[in-house]
Amino acid sequence: MASAGQQFIAGKRRPGGSAEQVSVTNPATGEVLATDTLASPEDVHEAVAAARHAFGDWSRTTPAERAEAMLRWADLLQARGEELAATESRIGGKPIKLARGFDIPGVIDNVRFFAGAARNLEGRSAGEYSGEHTSSIRREPLGVIGAIAPWNYPLQMAAWKVLPAVAAGNTVVLKPSELTPLTSVMFAEAAGEAGIPDGVINVVTGTGATAGHALVSHPDIAMVSFTGSTAVGRRVAAAAAGDVKRVHLELGGKAPFVVFEDADLEAAARGAVAGALINSGQDCTAATRAYVHRTRYETFVARVAELMDGVRLGPVDDPDTDMGSLISFRQRDRVATMVDRARESGATVVRGGRIPGGPLSRGAYYEPTLITGAAQDSEIVQQEIFGPVLVCLPFDADDDAIRLANDTPYGLAASAWTGSVFRAQRASRDIQAGCVWINDHIPIISEMPHGGYKASGFGKDMSAYSFEDYTNVKHVMSETTGAPRKSWHDLVFTSG
Repeated sequence: MASAGQQFIAGKRRPGGSAEQVSVTNPATGEVLATDTLASPEDVHEAVAAARHAFGDWSRTTPAERAEAMLRWADLLQARGEELAATESRIGGKPIKLARGFDIPGVIDNVRFFAGAARNLEGRSAGEYSGEHTSSIRREPLGVIGAIAPWNYPLQMAAWKVLPAVAAGNTVVLKPSELTPLTSVMFAEAAGEAGIPDGVINVVTGTGATAGHALVSHPDIAMVSFTGSTAVGRRVAAAAAGDVKRVHLELGGKAPFVVFEDADLEAAARGAVAGALINSGQDCTAATRAYVHRTRYETFVARVAELMDGVRLGPVDDPDTDMGSLISFRQRDRVATMVDRARESGATVVRGGRIPGGPLSRGAYYEPTLITGAAQDSEIVQQEIFGPVLVCLPFDADDDAIRLANDTPYGLAASAWTGSVFRAQRASRDIQAGCVWINDHIPIISEMPHGGYKASGFGKDMSAYSFEDYTNVKHVMSETTGAPRKSWHDLVFTSG
């Protein structure tokens, strides 16, 4: 795959200005897809300047104009859906059926949702005061948004940040992961073809230490939207604090999967395997901790193990492949090391726990893995794995299930499986997570917010809640009589 440069600034592709090069590879095969130089701090400065220049006109376009351009954008993306899906699959090592069936359709739906949202931004009226003043609320775009997207869902995560910002009248400088920039640049180019002006959406591909730091610390950035690990999120927040920038953080997760004694066990087992292995487990909402009532525990573990045996690992361009590779050999080895440490600490690896041999050994594959017997305070239970690993633990009472579900630093997502409306309501109330699914795990839709509690960050992606995050609220009070306001006038002036 040829590269014309993975920087997109003021409507033009170009190579980065640093001396550092990166090769974008298919982690399932090792094939080099593109080679390019990374962005320098000077590239970031130019991108921010382009976005700042474009902000004046874009922020004053009508909602209808923004909506119409975004709908054209969605149509272009849909027409190029197969190319986008194939590229997204290769850069991430994910099965083509996941990219075709989830990633790209989700992005297109997001564009159309925010096209509609552009025409529905409103502020509540604050009412009348003493018959002489009336109040209203304006929602105004912030300015230039610095967006930093991760590698696990390259295009979706970029879209979640770019779309509400642009729909609200902001301009954007997006930094995708240097491992997976290709679809982000294609996304920005399509926006330009749809009529979104040059400079509204810019892309700089570089490392976090160089391009990311330059973006977060730039004085002309009004808001930073970051998705990534909690550790890096803390550093982003600290860097942004110097200029009192608004910060939106979607960070790590360690989703509990609670199976009560009255659950449909077959549905729960299937949900656990799908929830744990989606995108090879490289999903911050992936089901990683299954807490199962002791009376159902052994049956559940046996069924999950059986289902994992049927998961097909294979080439990512094969439509029959269920699970692809991890993003890199480094990530694969990190997962393998965590599983090895769990085994050495006394946990039982019921299924998987190995790097596959044969042709798959050329890629960053790791087997679907099921672990039992781990301690609640162990690393494998407490820390984010970001790999195809599910840990199962038993519980005895509902109170224990809720306590265990909440017993990590994270709070992004969770699910509860039960036939009781009362248990479902209690779980949704008491589990500390930004999303609690009942009798399902991982469905995400454009209309509903996605974001966490605790160390999983704050702020929402998607939905009207996300849209509002990218605006300032301004109170406007107007005197309506044309005469001096007696009470305020008299408080300030003592004569005349």
